[in-house]
Amino acid sequence: MALRETLFSMTTQLGLPESVHACLFDLDGVVTKTATVHAAAWKETFDAFLRERDGENFRPFDSVADYDEYVDGRPRADGVRTFLAARGIELPEGEPGDPADAATVQGLGNRKNELVLRKIHDGGVEAYGGTLRYIETVRTHGLRTAIVSSSANTQQVLRSIDAEHLFDVRVDGVVATERGLPGKPHPDTFLAAARDLGVEPGEAVVFEDALAGMDAGRSGHFAYVVGVDRVGQADALYAHGADIVVKDLTELGTGRDHPEVVHRRTVGRS
Repeated sequence: MALRETLFSMTTQLGLPESVHACLFDLDGVVTKTATVHAAAWKETFDAFLRERDGENFRPFDSVADYDEYVDGRPRADGVRTFLAARGIELPEGEPGDPADAATVQGLGNRKNELVLRKIHDGGVEAYGGTLRYIETVRTHGLRTAIVSSSANTQQVLRSIDAEHLFDVRVDGVVATERGLPGKPHPDTFLAAARDLGVEPGEAVVFEDALAGMDAGRSGHFAYVVGVDRVGQADALYAHGADIVVKDLTELGTGRDHPEVVHRRTVGRS
């Protein structure tokens, strides 16, 4: 069988366009069931801050609407800035080492991170089995893989679920800071992962559950953007640039999306 025919058959089985040679996976909500942990930590952080600032009449952080719109998928400090700006609140930037009780952007971010680490330590980390099986299949078919996350705890989380070996490249919050890369919704971390894998954006597919991740995939002009809908926001994922939305990666490669349809969706995306 010719190479082109082999690649066509392979990517059809995986539910991906023919041009794809690499897969870029978000962590929280795609690989691990930690998105809800992050949402809970953000709510606890912001509610405590808002209650202290505004008293009993404070408006709580919505762990669904506010989380999806302002913080999900973004670097920690960006999430703080974006949510507070939506409430008309400005805080001093502070320093990365600010204590968790400091009324600064960095302090609130550190408070949230402490809560996340505590919740993960107390409750552990659970992976999505369907995602891990899909990644193993992708790698069996010769595609390269990267984990792309805004979390500074990515490596520890992957080690805790024994999944570090499933990724050729890691571009996370630590790497982004070292390289000076802006986080999602900017495409820079995904673009860096593609470069590290030795592929062009048009040869890579993005797997994301966050609206900011959809925006990054669209603006980065990747071959395909898979939205993973864990919370019932399929319409929003499509609106932000998904080519297809699935509840679990096991739905890919089932034959319901023919490659020609995939190609038309990709070409037609703005």
